[in-house]
Amino acid sequence: MKYGNIVIEKKEYVLLKRLMNLSGYYKDATLRTSVKKLVGEMALAIIQDEADMPTDVIRFNTTVTIVSESGWKKTFKLVMPVDSDVKNNKISILTPMGTAVIGYSEGDSIEWEFPSGTQELTIEKVIQENEHINLNMIL
Repeated sequence: MKYGNIVIEKKEYVLLKRLMNLSGYYKDATLRTSVKKLVGEMALAIIQDEADMPTDVIRFNTTVTIVSESGWKKTFKLVMPVDSDVKNNKISILTPMGTAVIGYSEGDSIEWEFPSGTQELTIEKVIQENEHINLNMIL
């Protein structure tokens, strides 16, 4: 892992904590497991101010390209649940894939549990869209 732990912007960290607190209510066992793993990683996360955030770290509204150990490749944008649109490659933070990649950086490899089983993923490319989420509606 490039930075030693996941890196999360301060306001996004607060938002993620709120979203993760709902984890006990998720009916899907894989998602519940993913959320619990992310909560554990967040306990050790490097929290940064907006100005100090590395540009190669996956955050909300970041476009990500990942490659699996089995060879498939996927590009998607990580978004808030309300903006999720799988047909247009917009993946919610509240999916196993969303919780798997948040806070990781370009070049990192991660192992995560998905409905199809454990996968090793490599983050091939990270593109910041510079679209900030509206934290006022949540905070």
